[in-house]
Amino acid sequence: MTRTRRRLPTRPVAALAAAAGILGLVVAAPPGDTSPRTAPVAAAADSTATVFYWTKTKNWSAYKLHWAPDGGSWTTVPGVAMEAACTDWVKKTVTLGAATGLQATFNNGSGTWDNNGGKNYALGTGNITVKDGVIAHSDPCAGTEPTPTPTPTPSASAKATVYYSAEALGWSTVNLHYQPAGGAWTAVPGVGMQTACTGWWKREVDLGTATSLKAAFNNGNGIWDNNGGSDYAIGTGVSTVRNNVVTANAADPCAAAVPDTQAPTAPTRVTAAADGVSVLLTWDPATDDRGVTKYQVTRTGGTSGTVVTDVGSTVFSDTNLAERTTYGYTVKAVDAAGNVSVASAAASATTGDKPATPATGKPLGTDPRKDPIYFVLTARFNDGDPSNNRGGSQHTKSGNAANDDPMFRGDFKGLVQKLDYVKGLGFSAIWVTPVVLNRSDYDYHGYHGYDFYKVDPRLESAGASYQDLIDAAHAKGMKIYQDVVYNHSSRWGAKGLFTPTVYGVRDSQWSWYYDEKQPGFEYDGLTIDSKTGKSYYNGDMWSTAEPAGNTCVNWGTPTQYTSPEGYRIYNCQWPSPTSGMFPKALYHQCWIGNWEGEDSRSCWLHDDLADFNTENPTVQNHLIGAYNKYIDMGVDGFRVDTAVHIPRTTWNRRFLPAIQERVTQRHGAEAAKNFFVFGEVAAFVNDKWNRGSVNHSAQFYTWKERKEYDADDTKAALEMYDYEQQQGTGSQPTSTNAFLNGNSYHTPDHSRFSGMNVIDMRMHMNFGDAPNAFHNGKDSDDSYNDATYNVVYVDSHDYGPNKSSERYAGGTDAWAENMSLMWTFRGIPTLYYGSEIEFQKGKKIDCGPTCPLATTGRAYFGDHVAGSVTASDFSQVSAASGTVATTLQQPLVKHVQRLNQIRRAIPALQMGQYSTEGISGDMAFKRRYTSGTTDSFALVAISGGATYTGIPNGTYTDAVTGDVKTVTNGTLTVAAPGKGNLRVYVLNGTGRIGAAGPYLK
Repeated sequence: MTRTRRRLPTRPVAALAAAAGILGLVVAAPPGDTSPRTAPVAAAADSTATVFYWTKTKNWSAYKLHWAPDGGSWTTVPGVAMEAACTDWVKKTVTLGAATGLQATFNNGSGTWDNNGGKNYALGTGNITVKDGVIAHSDPCAGTEPTPTPTPTPSASAKATVYYSAEALGWSTVNLHYQPAGGAWTAVPGVGMQTACTGWWKREVDLGTATSLKAAFNNGNGIWDNNGGSDYAIGTGVSTVRNNVVTANAADPCAAAVPDTQAPTAPTRVTAAADGVSVLLTWDPATDDRGVTKYQVTRTGGTSGTVVTDVGSTVFSDTNLAERTTYGYTVKAVDAAGNVSVASAAASATTGDKPATPATGKPLGTDPRKDPIYFVLTARFNDGDPSNNRGGSQHTKSGNAANDDPMFRGDFKGLVQKLDYVKGLGFSAIWVTPVVLNRSDYDYHGYHGYDFYKVDPRLESAGASYQDLIDAAHAKGMKIYQDVVYNHSSRWGAKGLFTPTVYGVRDSQWSWYYDEKQPGFEYDGLTIDSKTGKSYYNGDMWSTAEPAGNTCVNWGTPTQYTSPEGYRIYNCQWPSPTSGMFPKALYHQCWIGNWEGEDSRSCWLHDDLADFNTENPTVQNHLIGAYNKYIDMGVDGFRVDTAVHIPRTTWNRRFLPAIQERVTQRHGAEAAKNFFVFGEVAAFVNDKWNRGSVNHSAQFYTWKERKEYDADDTKAALEMYDYEQQQGTGSQPTSTNAFLNGNSYHTPDHSRFSGMNVIDMRMHMNFGDAPNAFHNGKDSDDSYNDATYNVVYVDSHDYGPNKSSERYAGGTDAWAENMSLMWTFRGIPTLYYGSEIEFQKGKKIDCGPTCPLATTGRAYFGDHVAGSVTASDFSQVSAASGTVATTLQQPLVKHVQRLNQIRRAIPALQMGQYSTEGISGDMAFKRRYTSGTTDSFALVAISGGATYTGIPNGTYTDAVTGDVKTVTNGTLTVAAPGKGNLRVYVLNGTGRIGAAGPYLK
């Protein structure tokens, strides 16, 4: 975690701040063409900033702006007075000189501060609003000034009253950007709209002599609703715009609305826990007749005065506090109308000592589509420190002991040692399996989380902690994507939330299994209990006497069953969802019966995977708080395990906004926009929609909700499930974000993006051969919010194509063809460790402890990368010796190195939209990416020949061979390059990229 001392409000720290929440993920441009109205808010040309501050939820008696121009000095505390602007707003215009922005905090002049959770507010120029912690570009008071008596004119001006519903988008600010017919567009971002009633924003527009207008709407932070690029046509009178539908001559949607004057209830069960110089604060959600939107956390104590921070979830991690200091906290709830609850009961915590070495991590923050991913099972990749190897209770039974191959063998030190190997292959992102402390009989893979707040010591070493790995990767320009699990814990529960106690007895049959209790000994997976000689000690997990508060039915009574050894089995001897052992509030109580039914979201998958009740706020708080720690360490994204087993409403309401809020708060808006979340929504069929069930299909999770549901998360999950199942596959939203418009790139519309991208399960299942994967993938792309972010792989640690239980064994030529498709088609190419040498091809991917790991697709890879390797750049190995040098000469290694070179050099292959329009050929397409001064256009043909018609005239150069073709009639023909080979003709290309290899030649 970041462990730097908190600065006082009188000396604020410089830090980026932006709108917290999902809408900060993607910047979408305004509507229409590339006229000046599409330019971002000007900064350099402005020398002033008018800062508006929302007062309704603070209700201070005075408002001060304490600020400093970028690179300049701060005002004297408490700052300058702000003046009344309009209802619920104050403002202050400041002169910045040559600066292009300012750092700001706000206070009441009497020691109560809003300093953006200790990060300060980073503001630009022009009109800027700060509303409950969210920054936007807008003038919320425009048009609210008293109107002077007009001079009589021969005819009255036409007026349009525009109501806009942003309820489905979650915007806290709305601007109307418009053009009267025959007139000019307003300056970006347009004019501020005012809150009319719950869910609706209003603006009256004077049209002069015009009788209509074109309009687009935005949230003041670059997210636009431009009606899919067509703008909205709006006439005079009252019009409403809701869910892309304009209703002319509409009734006032707020006429019958009863003003919301009821405040939420106060939050309950506020708890504060200190960890070093940080405090983790959690609470149960407040209730409100129309829904809670925010919380205000007020902190007292220390020398910083009273600090108020706006929070979007029910978890707040307060960091960089003073050492050995007691802090008090209260929480208030805020609803959409700005009603504020009374304060909660106070909670307090006393900090300890500041860690000797502060964390240094910060995500790289670049577009994730630029980064091909190399996926490793950390414990099976490379062993850098044998002292942390552990075989576990199944070491001998599994056959691993006979191979001297403990399940926990690879570690972070081994991965750090081979970062140059991965970089030399050309990969700039590494997906690592879950890092949290696990607890089960066979937990090397990381998916049996026990302590979500602790990194598993079996992966760390002196000088090679998880933080060290993140920092080492970043130093080489490489990202770390952490595999995370929100759906379940280990069978032994989650430390700090709930851990079950099972029945056990040290009798003649079971004394070998149940360890004697060792007072003071705490399981961490690594430390060996001196009495038993085990690192998998279980003495803390069992009891013969029924424990106080036990809810397990028929405690300790014998059953009719026996173990494989013939020993009697007792009730409550093993964790189970149906025994009553796990509390219903925190864990689900059933086994999955229908994998495409509602129970797949609310029942256990396996007895090793205790299924969280993720709709419970205590569970939500536990998980959000845990993963905040890894965000603070600087990971670049999360791969979300078993995402389909959690309702989409819970992702969209709780977990995804919490991720965005934390990344924005800790690392800034740009890092939040590019923090890459991709979910495993497993569907093992070839259908576009998983057996016709939208709730169990990958693309479904890339969308926001399109209607409001009950405020209770459990009820909302059921309402959403029923509603969307009834809507069916034919009524789901569609997108053109992945597709070219003819030959033209268009700005994607991410306004309804959920915040979760996904693994492309349909391509994965169809990768028995590349053409099948290509055509199936293409068929699904209109149903994702943006398929250019899909994570694409052939096989993984779970399955091969067609739900095969073996690692892919289609042959080297087929692998080369699959790679050529993945590296040039839309999406992010991903390779499971060792596939570059067809490691363990045809071997069973996983058999648990019933066979040695060495015989599976999860075998130890370190022997193949033994020796030294130095990468001078991506895909460039400057030196290698030992076995790794031989590995680097393998044909698929050469192939993937060059594919990475070509993809990295051509933006269209990384981020471009695509089309097959006017193209003959099986696997042939065109791609384009346009942004600023970049305009990259490429024609791709894989294995077979192709003819492209209707393309721009000009000079095209093949990135593979350097061949040059001049197009004068809009047509270009490519001869078949051969299986696994490809052609990439780039308009105005620079020439051949890389050297000829076994396939690309």
